[in-house]
Amino acid sequence: MAINRRQFMKGMGAAGVALAASDLVADLIAQSPKGRVLESKFKGLADVALGEAKRLGCSYADVRFTRNLNDSVSVRDRIVTTDFGGFGGGGRSESAGFGVRVIHSGVWGFASSPIVTADEIRKVTARATDVARASAIAKRFDVKLAPVPAYVDYWAVPITRDPFEVPLDEKIQFLLAVNEALLKNKDVVRVQSRMSFDYEWKYLATSEGSYIEQEIWRTAPGFSATARKGRQVKTRSYTVAPRTAGYEVVLEGRMLENAERVAAEAVEHAMAPPVTAGLKDLVMTPSHAMLTIHEIIAHPTELDRVLGYEANYAGTSFISLDDVGKLKYGSTLFNVTADRTIPGGMCTVGYDDDGVKSMEWPIVRDGVLVGLQANRETAHFLKLDTPHPCTFATSWRNFPFLRMPNLHVDAGPDGSPTPEEIIADTKDGILIDGRGSYSIDQQRYNGQFGGDAFWEIKNGKVTRMVSDVTYNAITTDFWANLDAVSGRASWEMHGTTGDAKGQPVQINHPSHGAPWMRIKRIMVGAAYQ
Repeated sequence: MAINRRQFMKGMGAAGVALAASDLVADLIAQSPKGRVLESKFKGLADVALGEAKRLGCSYADVRFTRNLNDSVSVRDRIVTTDFGGFGGGGRSESAGFGVRVIHSGVWGFASSPIVTADEIRKVTARATDVARASAIAKRFDVKLAPVPAYVDYWAVPITRDPFEVPLDEKIQFLLAVNEALLKNKDVVRVQSRMSFDYEWKYLATSEGSYIEQEIWRTAPGFSATARKGRQVKTRSYTVAPRTAGYEVVLEGRMLENAERVAAEAVEHAMAPPVTAGLKDLVMTPSHAMLTIHEIIAHPTELDRVLGYEANYAGTSFISLDDVGKLKYGSTLFNVTADRTIPGGMCTVGYDDDGVKSMEWPIVRDGVLVGLQANRETAHFLKLDTPHPCTFATSWRNFPFLRMPNLHVDAGPDGSPTPEEIIADTKDGILIDGRGSYSIDQQRYNGQFGGDAFWEIKNGKVTRMVSDVTYNAITTDFWANLDAVSGRASWEMHGTTGDAKGQPVQINHPSHGAPWMRIKRIMVGAAYQ
């Protein structure tokens, strides 16, 4: 007897159930008119969960149906591989299911399942309620959710070309061409190019009347070249800024156009002498500033870390609630904005997983801490009239909790110096580009950072490449020494696909934009190899 794919996968155990569920959700999506949220097949399924939660006495409930597709390909030299990180960790994967959150007896309960049927939804809703009842035994206070309007909406990332419809052979041939261009340099001994894609569909319904459907595509390509000169081996990376967009990110990323330069810089790096340790001015490109922003601005301004709710994974924060409006975080040139609306931002969405509409808000203004990252559950600590859209879950199986949005250092005003003018005004400094090593204490106050490539600046000119560079950063002292920022023309947005938090661990994908910046008199020293 012939069997179809879904029947075959169901016979393969738990993994088969998850894949069969993905097929089922995909079928239900295909049967639902796009953009007409209340006519979706998921409207009726959502109402099953919400009705059961009301029957069980829950004061609040929401249900999220999600489908996630991850696809990635990598070429090492001339060999196709899947052994690299990215959205899915290599290869193609898919997952779908639903999660139900409830508040009963003043506390959260959550449960999830890949089996998307009305009977299973009732069971899972009851299980989430049981979890809440059991958890209430140890509660210290009741959950308090900030009020939000009810929304009925469909929102999608605009894309030019769906990366999941691009033939695998086309992707491989593109990466092979990049590698061939890199390998033309005889001193390059290893190259690796890659592209990874993430698609997230979700349908959120809440007991407060919201029905929200969203589609999000994320794309992250790049490559690296490793060179050897004598006994020295160094790697230079080229990362196309990841964006919420389609395959156009790959085609617009100028990977082929930059291959020759990057290969040459890898060789130069392998010949570069170690930096001379001492106090120097640090000129940071946006691609390097991304990681520093992430670690010592974005993480310590997450309100759950400030409150101590989050401590086990990557620590708490040196900031206290009383610091808001008072703490001098940096110089008067230092302005930071949180934003879930900026086009292309990796965390840009229409609504968060609490059903809060996306917005932007200030974190630092003129060097003073004026805001934090909050959500519906924590907004009352800041006395916010409107909660921030900072709740997110990696997939259907995960409980949504507070995650960082896109967070940027603002460009300088009109008349700000250009990158060339910042360099020309620097007598003794280091130009640092790209992402490198990092080590930070548990409160995000004392850290050490490296980069991908480094050049000396002497008397206003970039002279030679140096190697093994790290710099020390006491957070508030570091940003207090910010004395130059470039204008909007040189502002760039970069990001990461691997922001980990929580237990069990969940992954977030934020963007961090920045101008070129100069930090005066920072201790720079040789990295230990």
